[in-house]
Amino acid sequence: MTGDEFDFLCKMLKDRSGLVLTRDKAYLLESRLLPVARKVNLKSVDELIAAVRARPSGDLVRDIVEAMTTNESFFFRDIKPFDQFKAFVLPALMRSRAARRQIRIWSAACSSGQEPYTLAMLLADEQANLAGWSIDILATDLSTEILDKAQAGLYSQFEVQRGLPIRYLVKYFKQQGERWQIDAALRNRVRFKTFNLLDEPASLGGFDVIFCRNVLIYFDQETKTNIFNRLAKALEPDGFLVLGAAETVIGLTTVFKPLIEQRGVYQPNEVRHAPVRTPAFAAITPKVAAMAGI
Repeated sequence: MTGDEFDFLCKMLKDRSGLVLTRDKAYLLESRLLPVARKVNLKSVDELIAAVRARPSGDLVRDIVEAMTTNESFFFRDIKPFDQFKAFVLPALMRSRAARRQIRIWSAACSSGQEPYTLAMLLADEQANLAGWSIDILATDLSTEILDKAQAGLYSQFEVQRGLPIRYLVKYFKQQGERWQIDAALRNRVRFKTFNLLDEPASLGGFDVIFCRNVLIYFDQETKTNIFNRLAKALEPDGFLVLGAAETVIGLTTVFKPLIEQRGVYQPNEVRHAPVRTPAFAAITPKVAAMAGI
């Protein structure tokens, strides 16, 4: 791969997904894109680049972006954010949302679904306290392929062994051959949707909690700032933003403020506006709640 070809791919990836690659990641491009080339009967990454240059749109571009932006995930990853959700965020929302008894959660860049399913399991633990509540979990990712996997809720033995407590495996999973599938009732608590964090989230409606973890580390500072500004528009004025352990808003934006005693959890710094709640929220949550038994 020539320097010009590398620069072409890097610009395309940044424009389409926000992903920033440095030259020391050339090997990563080669290893991830060779299977994409072979899938369309091309012999090399060089031929793939030539094909994209000739037609810089369509399925081939989508496949390249998805190949480069699909990242790993696992259940209860970095356990602290989930402990904070259960001990601090959820109780706070149950107090502040007592009148409307509705909570919307957005798992952004959800990858293969372990994060939103972890949240669904934690909410199931609180089923008695959430009786009569409508809970909506929306999980989004740029990759349609990874969302198909997430929606199926099928995981390998290795994937269920990474962070998943045995009691949750026994309670919510059934073995299907060599893989494990999440119980249908739990799968029905989560809606999956394709969404690019570079786009405006207005179509998604407003949220009480946004989990956006372990994805911003791949973006440059300008892109991070723009994403924070967009997330602020989608979050209720007293809602919560949860970031990954290596991520922060400090030095990047003033639209969020850190909660001193809750590391990694942030709230809007000022009331800019209340996010618009879409009609879909009212239509979906009763169904989700009924299927979930809460």
